[in-house]
Amino acid sequence: MFNYYHQLIRILILKGKRIMEPIIHPNELTDHPEWNESYYLAFYDRKKEIGAVSRLGYKPNKKEAMTFFFLFLPDGSGGGYFQENKLKEFNDILKVGGMTHGWNSDGTWNYTFEGNVIFVEDSENLPKVRQNPKLISATSKVELDISFDPINKVYEYSKHMTEESLELGKKAGDKHWEQMAKINGRLKIGNEEFKFDDIIGQRDHTYGVRDWTGVGNWLYYVVWFDENLAVNPAAIIGDDGKLSTGGFLYKNGKNIPLKTIKILDQTFREDGLMPVSSKLELIDNNDDRHNLTAKVGQIIPVPFEDKSGQKSILVQSFGNFELGQRKDGYGTFETLRRE
Repeated sequence: MFNYYHQLIRILILKGKRIMEPIIHPNELTDHPEWNESYYLAFYDRKKEIGAVSRLGYKPNKKEAMTFFFLFLPDGSGGGYFQENKLKEFNDILKVGGMTHGWNSDGTWNYTFEGNVIFVEDSENLPKVRQNPKLISATSKVELDISFDPINKVYEYSKHMTEESLELGKKAGDKHWEQMAKINGRLKIGNEEFKFDDIIGQRDHTYGVRDWTGVGNWLYYVVWFDENLAVNPAAIIGDDGKLSTGGFLYKNGKNIPLKTIKILDQTFREDGLMPVSSKLELIDNNDDRHNLTAKVGQIIPVPFEDKSGQKSILVQSFGNFELGQRKDGYGTFETLRRE
């Protein structure tokens, strides 16, 4: 009898906190060749100074599936795995190459990876190894096996975006879900194993047309302070300066939509591509105002080029953040800039 009531309570809790969005959206598929459905994971262990990001992307119209898996290590080195496969069937088994994003009906996830990863001494050199293999410092077998136990309800961007923001944001997808979690498990690099105990991570899920070179400027930050405070602002800056904004503030168990985002400052290196810092003004749905300052950390740049030769750089990074009086924020600092 105890087990029955224990399970019933668990189901009620799951219904309140862990309702998951549909995993795939084939009924939303258009005839655009770049329509894709993608899944993203980021996590960071502050004590070990180890971070990771992974993405799976599916383009049913082009019969393409891809994944990347990046590792950020304490000495400034980085590891990378990238694979493209032919997509035989668009289904909810989220696996490409050695990377699996495994969802469970109770709202939890299991992420696993097994494969050979190349490492470079300076993570920024990772995309250069195709032209200069001498930059590779090591190739190691890597294994990842972690559980993802959600902290908050799934948040979907578009429900809280203005019509103007939705129209401008079409080049970055139509729907966008976010969810934070406690991460537990292990990462093995060669013979060295790292265990993760209740570190914070986050997943996102999008579908729609993702135009990597058609967007001139975007930012996307996933910022954690603790299990009771986090913030996730995102913005696309149009060529005319107009903004498409979305995101939420998570505070004391609640997702609070961000009503407006104002970019007070953005600094880049001389190349205009690699970010250095930024300062945002956020106003949430409670009309509370927050200043978020960010400093970029270790960088892995991801280059894109379309058929016409238009190029852009997507920066994957973990940075340091301050939100008002809170100085202990950390998380992903992502930018996309057209060359």
